[in-house]
Amino acid sequence: MRRPLAVFAYDFDGTLAPGNMQEHAFIPDELGMAHADFWAEVKVLAEAQRGDSILAYMHLMLEKAREKGLELSLDSWRKRGANLPLFPGVEGWFSRQNARAEALGLDLRHFIISSGNRELIEGSPIAPWFERIYASAFMFNRHQDAVGAALAINYTGKTQYLFRINKWTLDEWDNEAINAVQADRDRPAPFERIAFFGDGLTDIPVMRVMTDHGGHPVAIYDSAKPYTEAAAAQLLKDGRARLAAGGDYRQGSQLDDLAVEILAAMARGVRAELFE
Repeated sequence: MRRPLAVFAYDFDGTLAPGNMQEHAFIPDELGMAHADFWAEVKVLAEAQRGDSILAYMHLMLEKAREKGLELSLDSWRKRGANLPLFPGVEGWFSRQNARAEALGLDLRHFIISSGNRELIEGSPIAPWFERIYASAFMFNRHQDAVGAALAINYTGKTQYLFRINKWTLDEWDNEAINAVQADRDRPAPFERIAFFGDGLTDIPVMRVMTDHGGHPVAIYDSAKPYTEAAAAQLLKDGRARLAAGGDYRQGSQLDDLAVEILAAMARGVRAELFE
């Protein structure tokens, strides 16, 4: 028999990696801008166009890259993501959780649901662990150069991808399967077997959906930045997250212990279903 599916889904920026991914190389090193100046321009552009801030930042990245004569190929974006800093222990996290899940009779899959750049995440050393990387993505021409935005995932848009996972209709472009009627009992990845790890405002709608549907929303904070711990505490207080831990993915950390508890709860749920 196939093992029941279980899912760990993650935001990226502030969850698996400190800060915003564009700030670690592209904005300061290639555009030669201060982080604050870039994001201030994003805000002005989004407001002036009455547009989405995700589309605004993607537009500015391309516009300013062209002005600087920077390479815009798919390969160049992935190379930019190769050296993204990660929180301690992230690279060893996935195999450890997979082994634990297998011992419990679960088939654990990992997903990204992020407003960051898909191409940068695809270049990171942890990319092969993910079943799908749902993140804002560029559109590429026949020369494989970025020419515009293909996909923008904002804070409410993230919830769509939870339901894609829940129904296991994973293709971003497929609008028919995701909207087809499917009874909860027939969904391959029920919310009770989904955990979502996120850190900030863009994750609130996802955490709300997780909470309302019996999932496992976990607020992650950067122990080096007290304001992020305060934000996680607020998510708990507001009932949007059920658990919180610092971004330490090493074995034996608080977060690792939470993962053990979440997987055990998922396995208990599977056993309970057998006796219904």
